[in-house]
Amino acid sequence: MTSVKAVYVPPKGGLDRITIETCPVPSPGPGEITVRIRASSLNYHDYGVVTGMMGPQEKRIPMSDGAGEVIAVGQGVTEFQVGDRVVSTFFPDWQNGEFHQDGFQRVPGDGIDGYAREQVTMPATAFTHIPAGYTDAEAATLTTAGLTAWRALMVDGDLKPGETVLVQGTGGVSVFALQFARMAGAQVIATSSSDEKLERMKELGASQLINYKKDPEWGKTVRKLTNGRGVDHVIEVGGPATLHQSMIATRIGGHIAMIGVLSGIDAALPVPLALARQLRIQGLIVGSRQHQKDMIRAIEANGVRPVIDRHFPLDQIADAFRYQESQKHFGKICLDI
Repeated sequence: MTSVKAVYVPPKGGLDRITIETCPVPSPGPGEITVRIRASSLNYHDYGVVTGMMGPQEKRIPMSDGAGEVIAVGQGVTEFQVGDRVVSTFFPDWQNGEFHQDGFQRVPGDGIDGYAREQVTMPATAFTHIPAGYTDAEAATLTTAGLTAWRALMVDGDLKPGETVLVQGTGGVSVFALQFARMAGAQVIATSSSDEKLERMKELGASQLINYKKDPEWGKTVRKLTNGRGVDHVIEVGGPATLHQSMIATRIGGHIAMIGVLSGIDAALPVPLALARQLRIQGLIVGSRQHQKDMIRAIEANGVRPVIDRHFPLDQIADAFRYQESQKHFGKICLDI
């Protein structure tokens, strides 16, 4: 049994109450591997846990994303060897097929201890190989943000070349969605409250840009930009404050991927609009291990690289979340462990 450095969040959270302690790391048993964690990345879910907005009522090691190197392998493990570089999965028990869990009881950093620590022993099936050529920090962006964007477009959305995707904001999921959409030959319309960030989205391939603060009725603007048709897919991360405009922006029979709740959790659904436009509003939470493997194969084939805004050392995890609070970032914020 080894002891390593770890971050702990107390019951009910609090950035000022985070502590740096040690945690035990057992040797891997049958079917398990021990991983030296090198990097993690921040997500809104993690923010909710560490601040006490959501998540456990007991002491917890946070962070749902973890990437690093296999340093020990248990009996019966054939998929990984010592020295392999791996990245975690958000739902370690969801290997393939339909999702049957309810809530986050088995999600690292929420229902169970996460990856804000130097080493972890977990079932081998809780990890996948990372894309060839990726750094640990780049790999750590894939578990939550990357896979959410991938599932929204490629799995639930069945994205086709030539279709049009609307992405909201410039956080990790939206930037990944832009990159995956362009990889698939789709057109992208990007919204943000920052003209500077919109220019960066243009550099990544967005063909149309909308500042939603200057244009509060941006749903109608999207319709005009698509010759009255509307977009095929919306990456809906705003929640209650943006859903109505997203519905206006979507074509008849189009797909809205309900991902985020940045503006709150309670929304009045404009039912007549949803019915009249025959919209498919699909809620989702990340994806399965097989989805992650599929995404990584596509990344390796197309050379997509994540956009990382800033790195923080593990000891400065509270400062990293304060930076996330400021909403100054573009893409992902990573922890170096």
